[in-house]
Amino acid sequence: MVVSSQRVWVPALRALHTRTVPSVAMEIVLVRHGQPEWVKGGLNVVDPPLTELGHQQAERLADALEHEHFDEILVSPLVRARQTAAPLLDRVGREEVIAPWLEEIRDPGWAGTPVAKAEQAYAELRRRSPHDRWRGLTDGESVRSFVDRIHLGVELFLAERGVRRAEDELPVWEIDEPGKRILLVAHAGTNTVSIGHMLGLAPTPWEFDRFVLMHTSISKLESMKVGDVHSFSLVKLSDVEHLPADQRTR
Repeated sequence: MVVSSQRVWVPALRALHTRTVPSVAMEIVLVRHGQPEWVKGGLNVVDPPLTELGHQQAERLADALEHEHFDEILVSPLVRARQTAAPLLDRVGREEVIAPWLEEIRDPGWAGTPVAKAEQAYAELRRRSPHDRWRGLTDGESVRSFVDRIHLGVELFLAERGVRRAEDELPVWEIDEPGKRILLVAHAGTNTVSIGHMLGLAPTPWEFDRFVLMHTSISKLESMKVGDVHSFSLVKLSDVEHLPADQRTR
């Protein structure tokens, strides 16, 4: 009987490329808020609430996460993030815990001004050279200051939980108490900069566009053992499978 060489090699190749999932010392789940009402009556809204669709997205997010275990759920102080987290917190019977460091980049004081003012400012920003983008929006928080603020926030957040950057040129961490699973409900910029920092990526002046995070999207980092230390791996990015196609926005 002649056995096909393909039949012999296929199982061998499958075995070669199949790995047992290692034990995870830490898992961080990052959620972006739902769709916010940035404009009302033709005027800019600062710290906006969710739209009706945004509230629907938040309910679908709660459907997706209510049966998962989290040691902690931390929420940005801004209204859109708090309203996004509210349905999930209500279902699991947990109090809201605000983490101030999760606040999004601070825009100029545009509240009540015509929407054209914000549109012109963003158009001007897009015309700048790459390095000039570090200045951010005129009269707002600079991108450089924002990145530095979030990097410090990540470092302090992890240090309070026994996780420290190892003295190494590589992005590796020491974890004292394995097993933590933490959910952060925040923003596109905050989540993107946090993910990049934990992965060891050099920041850019266009951090908000490096990873496209949809409204109520779920991203996930898991620690990976590397000798005596750990590195973070990105295992999920901007997952919106919990949303119907007609509710997916960015």
